[in-house]
Amino acid sequence: MLETSLYSPVKAFLEGLGFMVKGEIGGCDLLALSADSPPIVVICELKLKFNLELVLQGVDRIAASDEVWLAACISARGKGRESDVRYRNLCRRLGFGLLGVRTNGEVQVLLSPTALAPRRDPRRRSKLIDEHRRRQGDPVAGGGSRAPIMTAYRQQALACAAALADGPKRPRDLKPNLPNAPKILLHNVYRWFARTDRGIYELTAQGREALQRWPQPDRSHTAA
Repeated sequence: MLETSLYSPVKAFLEGLGFMVKGEIGGCDLLALSADSPPIVVICELKLKFNLELVLQGVDRIAASDEVWLAACISARGKGRESDVRYRNLCRRLGFGLLGVRTNGEVQVLLSPTALAPRRDPRRRSKLIDEHRRRQGDPVAGGGSRAPIMTAYRQQALACAAALADGPKRPRDLKPNLPNAPKILLHNVYRWFARTDRGIYELTAQGREALQRWPQPDRSHTAA
């Protein structure tokens, strides 16, 4: 069983509370935003078991969020940390909420989060909100750490790669549909692009491999 298996039920639980949820943003397993302005920021970390490492992850998230939830599987015999009074008291003092996930996907609130004195990191909080809003859809299940994260930047770079798949183009050709294309092609973070002439770029072998790994929708019918 993987931590990512907890993502869907916990996501559904928070969506039921009215939050928009996305996985693996800024190192957080799960980031949820309310529709308010400014939004309420909820971070949830996932582990297969309630343990100290999960609490430490929660501590690291406090400054960037309004609420921190810790979610893990409920032990089969009910003798895990979730039933340890000392563990619950520690989480209560830290203001954390606890969510227990059963094998059938049912999510149980073991402890509700409590409001603590503000300990905000505005810059980190702003970066999380920005990444959540720029990322298209929810392409990554929270709890995973081995595969490359599908960030908003990677999504935009893939869109540029798809636009170059049928031949070299100028940044200005891509800019109407991809406003950040000139910067993405210039910086070439993933080495997907190569400049063939002044102001003209083509797709590299790495770029074509990326499109095979992450196929992009055909937008040719929307071109002007």
